[in-house]
Amino acid sequence: MLLILIKCLAYFSKNLNFFFINFKIRLIMSLLTSFIITFFLSPFFINYLNKKKISQIIRKEGPITHYSKNNIPTMGGLILLLSIFISVIFWSNLFNKYIFYALFLMILYAIIGFVDDYYKIILNNSTGLSPYKKLFFQSITTIFIIVLIYINNTEKIYIQYIIPIFNLRIKYNLNLILYLTFSYFIIIGISNSVNLTDGLDGLVIMPIIFISLALSILCYFSGDIYFSKNLHFIYIKNIKELIIICLSIVGSGLGFLWYNTYPAKIFMGDIGSLSLGCIISMIAILIRQEFLFLIMCGVFILEAISVIIQVLRFKYDKKRFFLMAPLHHHYELKGIAEPCIIIRFWIISLILVLFSLIIIV
Repeated sequence: MLLILIKCLAYFSKNLNFFFINFKIRLIMSLLTSFIITFFLSPFFINYLNKKKISQIIRKEGPITHYSKNNIPTMGGLILLLSIFISVIFWSNLFNKYIFYALFLMILYAIIGFVDDYYKIILNNSTGLSPYKKLFFQSITTIFIIVLIYINNTEKIYIQYIIPIFNLRIKYNLNLILYLTFSYFIIIGISNSVNLTDGLDGLVIMPIIFISLALSILCYFSGDIYFSKNLHFIYIKNIKELIIICLSIVGSGLGFLWYNTYPAKIFMGDIGSLSLGCIISMIAILIRQEFLFLIMCGVFILEAISVIIQVLRFKYDKKRFFLMAPLHHHYELKGIAEPCIIIRFWIISLILVLFSLIIIV
């Protein structure tokens, strides 16, 4: 049944090309479609969640100021993912294998995030799925899609190092084991880092928007023979279609930010943070720009490192390195206002994204 549905959607998508004026129109429409869906459906979804009392579960050891957020609806990621999915279905070519890889991984991670959020709500605690179970399901999903990509790839797979200042590009050919290992840690690491960062109102969604915009530029460069040659990128045929996903994320993110900005009326939950983290990671892997992507994700990586340092320090001598981890909670306990922390993290994220784009020139 699922196979028939996919074939029907693919046929519908292919024949819609008759109505398309050009690729630029599709890009604009993908952004507007996802924005409109998120912006106008979110109030209804918020009311529904309030009626069903599906609200955020605040961890007991968290900052005291967060206790007031205990009744704010969660699982807003459902609207985000729905808007992205609908926009991509309508405005992209579903016969494009890169679209399939990205959407497929996003859906699988959405299921994991949904189960995690569901467990938190029915068990009335902030734990949800145990870290080991979550990692297990993420690992199975990630390994499956990476192996699928590698097997179906007809050309050699490279990773590309770009060394700033010296303008050096180093390409390294990967076998299955290296490709699997490298891609696995990027997808698992970034998706969970995004999940850890999602602790303040609007903190995650704006960096996701910045990164998605940058990835859309890199997709364009990678899919254009002229630009890829001049920038010494790896040329990848038909990869430009991924720009539609990138701009759909931007549109849905902007619509969601309207309600998620401080003071938030809705949270995205694990279903949103895990899915968004995995799909931007997947796009970076498909365009072979993993190292630039890691620079862009500096804020997420820093948040994850703060948690690792905190755990290791506490296990070593029962003392804390930070007042609280992740890092944004540390600054909260130092008395910095939440909106101030959010905006400063946004600024840092923007600087890292701009830096990653500057060094390719």
